[in-house]
Amino acid sequence: MTSVTTVSGRGLPLPGNDIDTDRIIPARFLRCVTFDGLGEQVFADDRTQLKGEHAFDQPPYQDAELLVVNRNFGCGSSREHAPQAITRWGIKALIGESFAEIFFGNCVAMGVPCVTVSADVAATLQAQIAAQPQQPLTLDLNNLTVTMGELSAPVAIDNGPRQMFVGGTWDACGQLVSQATAIQATAANLPYVNWQRRSA
Repeated sequence: MTSVTTVSGRGLPLPGNDIDTDRIIPARFLRCVTFDGLGEQVFADDRTQLKGEHAFDQPPYQDAELLVVNRNFGCGSSREHAPQAITRWGIKALIGESFAEIFFGNCVAMGVPCVTVSADVAATLQAQIAAQPQQPLTLDLNNLTVTMGELSAPVAIDNGPRQMFVGGTWDACGQLVSQATAIQATAANLPYVNWQRRSA
């Protein structure tokens, strides 16, 4: 199990409310068999329209690990490809005013914290990142803070998901693998697991 207590790195500001999953990863990319390569296509249509001016194309943000957004980020369809595309681009945590519930749940399942801040803090962080893109941010899930230089602000996340990150229990597959011996022992005592079809 892998705990997630802090995420530190450069930030990427992405202003705008109600940015939906159709924009995050357009539908034509959902035909992939695996999630490999999705990071290259994140915000593909927005980036094409803005001809290199989109934040995900800007040179100062190319190694960013924390994405700072606004209200209702990840709304729309429930495609898990959206958080996959964002994380495969390089983002390890999201800070925003609010997140769509299914998008948030998909991020938790991948070990990517989504914490909320006030509208003022989100705007301040976005402006400060734009002014000083090399200045690192630190998200601290133990103390529920985000810091950037002299700025320190509170963040919020429900206690259940927070404990999953801090305790490392966000990884459902990892938990199953770590309990393989106990699962096999339980299965061996279930009468229907070794059930054999009677001959006619």
